[in-house]
Formats: sequence, C-alpha cells, structure tokens
Amino acid sequence: MGEIPRAIPRRERLIVALDVPTVAEARLLVDKLGGAVCFYKIGLELSTAGGYYELADWLLQRGHKVFADLKLYDIPETVRRAVANLRGRGFSFLTVHGNRAIMEAAAREKGEMKILAVTVLTSLDKSDLEEMGYRGEVGQLVLERAGGALAAGCDGVIASGLEASGIKSRYGDKLLVVTPGIRPAGGDMGDQKRTVDVAQAFRSGADYIVVGRPVRDAKDPAAAAEGIQATTAGIFSS
Repeated sequence: MGEIPRAIPRRERLIVALDVPTVAEARLLVDKLGGAVCFYKIGLELSTAGGYYELADWLLQRGHKVFADLKLYDIPETVRRAVANLRGRGFSFLTVHGNRAIMEAAAREKGEMKILAVTVLTSLDKSDLEEMGYRGEVGQLVLERAGGALAAGCDGVIASGLEASGIKSRYGDKLLVVTPGIRPAGGDMGDQKRTVDVAQAFRSGADYIVVGRPVRDAKDPAAAAEGIQATTAGIFSS
C-alpha cells in the first residue's frame, strides 16, 4: 500500500455530513459541534431544501472547508457546465459518478476544486451489482473505476474502507480516498452494507472519512466528533 499522505492536517481528515432536512438544522448542528469539526459535507438532501449555497457561504465564512457531495450524473456537456458554475465558490471537493466521459468533463472545469469520483456506493453489495447486470466482485469494479478516475484527471475517489487498501496498493498517493459508511465496531449499519470503523478506514488507506449518523445522532455530537478526532490523532501521531 502506498504511504498515506501526512500533509493533510489531522483534524481535517474528519468530514461530518450535514445530512439533515433543512439549512436551519444544519447550522444548529454546526454550532453544537463548535471547534470539534472543521470540514463539512453538504449533499443531495440539503440541495433540495433551499439555501444550499447560502449554507456553503456561511460555513466558508466561519473558516470551515466544504465538500459539495452532489454526485453529478448527466450528459458530459451538462456536467461540464455545472462544474464550471461551481468553480470558484470555495468548495474543496465535488463528487461526480464514475462514468469516464463525465469524469473527464468535470476534470476539465474543476479549477481549484478536487473532483472525487464515486466508485460503488457503500449501500450496495455484490447482490445489488448483480441486479444491475455486473457479475464480478465489488472490489474489482472499485479498482476499475478508480483507474478510470485517475486516467480522466480526477483527484480522488469515494470508496469503502473495504476497498481503500486495494486502491492504495495499485495507485499509491495518486488518488485521494474518501471513505463514507463509517460505523462504530458492532454498531447499527442502517442502510449501509460495506462499513468499517474509524481506525479500520484509516489503517486501510483512507485519507478522509465522512461521518454522518454516528455524530449527528449522538447525545453529545461534539463529544462524538472529538472521540473520532482522538482516534485519528492516535493513528496519525507523527
């Protein structure tokens, strides 16, 4: 496995997903988290609620980094134009689906944003892929899509911690690996099927983790986030 990049500030490796119905609830959660989190993901749910870009601006003004998890999927020219519209808004990351032409279109217009390609959603497993007509192993498909992302000019991929080590073994630090589907060991998986805990994700090669429910639904979200930060600091102690 390629060496995990250590230039990433440790506390930025935790990205908290603002998966809540409204911007007001998102702001309330950010206020509760205080200094425990400095990187936030805003995704599809909030994009349909109104005030998405105002929330992004609010986060940026407070000194946070923002990940636009929009998973763009459309004809390449439409994706290219959408990415051009997002360029310069201050987003650190933007997601697109792992179709080669779509990834290439996004990469052409990314500017300072990093484009992350979705490999296989962590809510899918082999049986789900078989329903879609893919008969191979999940890990093989993830590696194929990671290779396509690199060739298309993407900066990284969204991938389960179960596949992070394979990506790093093959591509080293040429691709960032951002891992969602983080659950405490033995915890409720919810609608996720390919999960790992924080330590497993980072030790497998993830550069960043995206955590939603284990922080959002905690009795004390700031304490939950600080617990993750402590685990992260123990892994990246040098």
